[in-house]
Amino acid sequence: MKILLIAFFPFIFIPAFSQSNTNLNLWYNKPSGETWENALPIGNGRLGAMIYGNLPTEIIQLNEGTLWSGRPNRNDNQAALAALPKIRSLIFGGQYKEAEDLANKTIISKKSQGQMFEPVGNLNLQFSGAENYTDYYRSLDIENAIEKTTYTIGDVKFKREALASFPDNVIVMHLTASKAGRISFKAFFSTPEPNAVIETTVSKELTIAGTTIDHEGVKGEVKYKGIVKFKLSGGSVIANDTSVTVKNADSVTLYISIATNFINYHNLSGNENLKAESYLNKAFAKSFSTILHANIQAYQKYFNRVKINLGKTADSKLPTDVRLKNFATDNDPGFAALYYQYGRYLLISSSQPGDQPATLQGLWNNKLYPPWDSKYTININTEMNYWPAEKTNLSEMQQPLFDMIKDLSITGKKTAHDMYGARGWMAHHNTDIWRTTGGVDGAFWGIWSNGGGWLSQSLWEHYLYNGDKKYLASVYPILKGAATFYVDFLVEDPHNHWLVLCPDMSPENSPKSHQGASIDAGTTMSNQIVFDIFSKTIRAAEVLHKDAAFVDTLREMRSRLAPMQIGQYGQLQEWLEDLDNPNDHHRHISQLYGLFPSNQISPYRTPKLYSAAKNTLIQRGDVSTGWSMAWKINWWARMLDGNHAYKLIKEQLSPVGTNEGGGGNYNNLFDAHPPFQIDGNFGCTSGITEMLMQSDDGDIDLIPALPDEWATGSISGLRAIGGFEIVDLQWKNAKIVRLSIKSTIGGNLRLRVPNSLAFADGSKIKIAIGNNSNSFYQTEKIKDPIISDKAKITLPKLRKTLVYDISTKKGSTYNLIAD
Repeated sequence: MKILLIAFFPFIFIPAFSQSNTNLNLWYNKPSGETWENALPIGNGRLGAMIYGNLPTEIIQLNEGTLWSGRPNRNDNQAALAALPKIRSLIFGGQYKEAEDLANKTIISKKSQGQMFEPVGNLNLQFSGAENYTDYYRSLDIENAIEKTTYTIGDVKFKREALASFPDNVIVMHLTASKAGRISFKAFFSTPEPNAVIETTVSKELTIAGTTIDHEGVKGEVKYKGIVKFKLSGGSVIANDTSVTVKNADSVTLYISIATNFINYHNLSGNENLKAESYLNKAFAKSFSTILHANIQAYQKYFNRVKINLGKTADSKLPTDVRLKNFATDNDPGFAALYYQYGRYLLISSSQPGDQPATLQGLWNNKLYPPWDSKYTININTEMNYWPAEKTNLSEMQQPLFDMIKDLSITGKKTAHDMYGARGWMAHHNTDIWRTTGGVDGAFWGIWSNGGGWLSQSLWEHYLYNGDKKYLASVYPILKGAATFYVDFLVEDPHNHWLVLCPDMSPENSPKSHQGASIDAGTTMSNQIVFDIFSKTIRAAEVLHKDAAFVDTLREMRSRLAPMQIGQYGQLQEWLEDLDNPNDHHRHISQLYGLFPSNQISPYRTPKLYSAAKNTLIQRGDVSTGWSMAWKINWWARMLDGNHAYKLIKEQLSPVGTNEGGGGNYNNLFDAHPPFQIDGNFGCTSGITEMLMQSDDGDIDLIPALPDEWATGSISGLRAIGGFEIVDLQWKNAKIVRLSIKSTIGGNLRLRVPNSLAFADGSKIKIAIGNNSNSFYQTEKIKDPIISDKAKITLPKLRKTLVYDISTKKGSTYNLIAD
């Protein structure tokens, strides 16, 4: 039957045929009920919706990416510069609490602590006589980016399909029934927005409009407009003041358009009415099947680049919430693969070129006052959102982040100058749609000054993957500006004479000796970030043949940064002093930034630091908040310990409330801090990639951290530094059996593998000798650590590998097999 349908209706039914891949479905046999975290997310980068699949009243919770509280504003504290010498004096004198008290008065903003990402509200569809139903099923097909709900009432089968169209910029829901004239419902809006006006039009459209709320002294000036238009086959439409009723239709398609007056972070001159109407009118002219087909093509352009197979068991036939409950004890490798691809689905759906970056909740929020304002926490969470982008072949999804970094390099220039008397640009630990860069939330969290230093490194990473010098030249001023801030802000530590940041802190943690204060100087993470931004700016300048004198300054200052230190418990110290508590299980382990996402700590180049990093991981423990466990998956992958990484995946992929220390996942597989934070989803996808491929340590290391449960599998489409793409990687019994790699740039391909390989024609591959000649794989020399006399260092016992070199040409693919 499928073959006949495809033959006659190829444009309509090819997408339906591809939907038969149940491995890429989240599915359930009951509605969401009142629980938002049971609903299923769809999005096109700008518009997001949570589909509940409820009866008798369906809920479609709506978001638009630029609908935020407030208006353009700044939140710098102008008292900071005058107080800086006193704060530094107190810190170097060991008076941490006094220094933090002064920082609270002079560095932390006395204006807005950041604005909030807000919901539009809910579109409700109330079906009469729908209380008694059978054969219920709802699913999110992440291969085709469509949500479906099906059920039976009496002898009639009903189906709802919902998508967020990438090409057409609207949300569409299509309702059908197995018998004519059986679709009737009442549609109406509900919203937490206090300034919303809900009404209908003469053309029987349902609308919602208003202005967002004031927050923390900043007047709300974002105007929004939402329009719902109904296309019926059969039946009738009746509109009253605030609702639309559909009666006895054969099928109904709802077209939902939302827009705001937002142009950019300093311009609200857009016309939300015209924008919403324009999107709607263009889409309404198209049938649902036309929109569906175009959307699948647009979405799969990205999604289909990577395919993964980790094996399949009987658990794959169970509902998703049941698989989640069973995952810790059952063998269900396919669930890990589903979660991996779900992370890619969420990134595609929440971060598209031309739109805003993924927030702390991606594109999905139902609260007027969401946790942490659902904004951008840039001391780990925003960065983690984008860890999978390059290596899982979703490079374009980073464009909104790059645009935000460019904006911050402008707004952060004034913050650097006014608050710290420095050139360049900086940002503290939070920002929002208005690109504020002041310190917020209190000195314990908010004096961290590395937002610019960390974020801007993603610009360099993008170059490492694509080799585009024109692009590098376009972002070089941003890199240089981030480095320039540190050139001016670093000061000499009077005790050790290293260059350090002061004031400084290790994100959200404090040693007991500081009387509850986090403020310090020269914390390990900050030293690592400064080292990285100096090193990457140096390399960028050398590639572009620019700024030789500035490069010399950076080299000289980099040489004076504090080295990493190994403390009395064999741990990598978090602070300059040996203050770590081996019983501290804090969610942030910021000193391990140097292990991941940085490559300063390596099993091959820095084995003592590698040993100290492992001790730190063991002392901090496994179970924590969701995003923290996701980071730990990446760390244990870098530890080349696949079984430990998989243990963390199992602990992260457990129902919320299962783990005493927090974390877990909701039924819709949203990661939980708790509450929901999307960074844990993205971090886990990154971690699984790191278990299967790493390319940050001078070579491409394949299946470096393979757990026993994944002894046989395959993956295709991953991208590595230097423009290499894994066209096909297959392994069996933890040995590679087939490998195809495409070179998009050319240059030396250095492979680290667990077993002997040969070219597919039987010819031998050259064994690697010396440093990798490919400049994209250059690694920086790391200072020897200072080691406590009390520390016990156990050097790692590394797995046996073979390292090969292959000279590649741009555009060529190289096929290898087990030798």
